[in-house]
Amino acid sequence: MSADFAELATLINLNSHSHNKAGIDANAAIFSRWMEALGYTTKTFHRETIGNHVLYSAPVRSGPRVLLLGHLDTVFPPGTFTDFAEDEQWIYGPGVCDMKGGNYVALCALRNVLSQQGQLGNIDMLLVSDEETGSDDSKTLTAELAPNYDIALVFEAAGKNNEVVIARKGIATYFIDITGKGAHAGNHYSDGVNANLAAAHLTIHLTSLTDLDKGTTVNVGKIKGGLSANTISPQAQLVVEARFTSHHEKTRILTAFNQLPEHNPVAGSHITVSGGLQRDVMQPSDKQQQLLQQITEILGYPLPTERRGGVSDANVTAGAGVATLDGFGPFGDGDHTIHERASKQSFNQRIDEVSKILAAFNQPQ
Repeated sequence: MSADFAELATLINLNSHSHNKAGIDANAAIFSRWMEALGYTTKTFHRETIGNHVLYSAPVRSGPRVLLLGHLDTVFPPGTFTDFAEDEQWIYGPGVCDMKGGNYVALCALRNVLSQQGQLGNIDMLLVSDEETGSDDSKTLTAELAPNYDIALVFEAAGKNNEVVIARKGIATYFIDITGKGAHAGNHYSDGVNANLAAAHLTIHLTSLTDLDKGTTVNVGKIKGGLSANTISPQAQLVVEARFTSHHEKTRILTAFNQLPEHNPVAGSHITVSGGLQRDVMQPSDKQQQLLQQITEILGYPLPTERRGGVSDANVTAGAGVATLDGFGPFGDGDHTIHERASKQSFNQRIDEVSKILAAFNQPQ
């Protein structure tokens, strides 16, 4: 089957902003009905303040096990960008490419495999509710489930030429709190310890960790501190994001942040570091290359590939050692804006490709 955009519209028109638990759970309920009609067993991981995560499991057979991975949430609050629309070439709406559309590609492919082979086995699907806010809750669940699988296919949007993603930067976020000593800047300047001055030195030091040739960036994205112009600042805070393309660079950067309390640029100040690794690096691997070769043999042509600086839950499965490829959703653009759209032609191409791939890995009784 090809994409039924009217059916997909029922998901698009149902708001599932990351903080709209009711909307996310309603979205999951629709998807659960579709998956259970294919013979899947649903396991819901209930959450009190965010949407539930949902795992759809097929019978386990001998042979490699495949995890299809998507997310239920979008970035659009209720009342902002809510409606599905279409023309001859494109569909429009929140999540059409990021990534309700990708989830729907996986569903259509599973329907095709079931129709062709009569049963589904060894292919599971995990939909999480918080990817757009960093997967802070679900990444632990994904990492726990990942070792059960040999292959992970992630349904974020395809590249412009229907590329799949073979690499993504890892990301770490840190909060650096600096305590100084307040004093009157006119009468007791020398009695103070300027936390803002320490923050300035640390900003320069952290930025110097950037190595563009290796794809490593360290960005001091937010600085706050001080009380007034006539007061030596008693406190300051830096919010810092680091991204890296290799495990070696990840180790270098994380070590540098761990050593910051010893790198005290202003005598008498005190530095506290919190935060850390948010998502691990997704690097090309031998397992991934073998998977790409298998897919080439299945399709009769190689899939184009690309590397991306942004992160996804593919980082988590790849970090767990699972052969992972991302970008199996449709091509689209304007994601995270009110201009989000996805290509109808790309939808049908991806459904055809994923159907063939999953048919080759399906293990019916």
